[in-house]
Amino acid sequence: MPRIEVNDIQVYYEAHGEGFPVVMIQGLSANTSWWDPRWIQTLSERFQVVAFDNRGAGRTEISEREYSIRLFADDTAALMDALGIPEAYVLGISMGGMIAQELALNHSGKVEKLVLCSTYCGGEESVQPSSEVMQVLMPDRGALSAEEVARMTIPLLFTEEFLNNNPGVEEFVLQQITRTPISPEAFARQLNAIMNFDSCDRLPYITAPTLILHGKKDVLVPSQNAPILGKAIPGSRLVYFEDSAHGLLEQTEEVLAAILDFLTQS
Repeated sequence: MPRIEVNDIQVYYEAHGEGFPVVMIQGLSANTSWWDPRWIQTLSERFQVVAFDNRGAGRTEISEREYSIRLFADDTAALMDALGIPEAYVLGISMGGMIAQELALNHSGKVEKLVLCSTYCGGEESVQPSSEVMQVLMPDRGALSAEEVARMTIPLLFTEEFLNNNPGVEEFVLQQITRTPISPEAFARQLNAIMNFDSCDRLPYITAPTLILHGKKDVLVPSQNAPILGKAIPGSRLVYFEDSAHGLLEQTEEVLAAILDFLTQS
């Protein structure tokens, strides 16, 4: 399992394929095991895909520093330096999309193109999830098993209809999520970083060509956040997926087609 020194921690990463690099950034509590294998396989046929575990998640060290989205972005930039990647296409989902925004704002020379999936800009302008969803995120996870946490999380990522119509998907995702679960401490610190994140006023300074993807049935990051990003980021393109929830996996083929079309355009 490859790990490399990045800032003050050892970061776990994976590299797949060859070509211009695509750096993929996961969301709250997630790690490389959470990526749908179809995303990795499809993108690595055209590019070198670099996926990694954020600070405190999966097989990356937790550290004692206060977590922030800016810190996660600095980790991403330092990982790129450590791997000899001067610039890349950057794809972030959920919290990973927030990290990608900070990377594009504070390390703009490293971001050739930007793909923001199921994410928001934070702050007062953003649309928050319902109180019911927040209650799922907020309980004391120290009292729950990894499987109990995973079973609470899965309905936030997929539509009920998709799970009912695809027997076996829930158990497969359960295995992904419980493979290297995040500690309750690291989860709380990542969640706090999200709650303190606000890029809204800085979005007009993003210079990288940007694609925004969002599922209309996303309950974790409501889809009303997508046009806020689209309006503020100059020249950005917004694509909705009518039947998709937060994970965008209900319409995987359409999502990957949109990503590939964007990344391969000159």
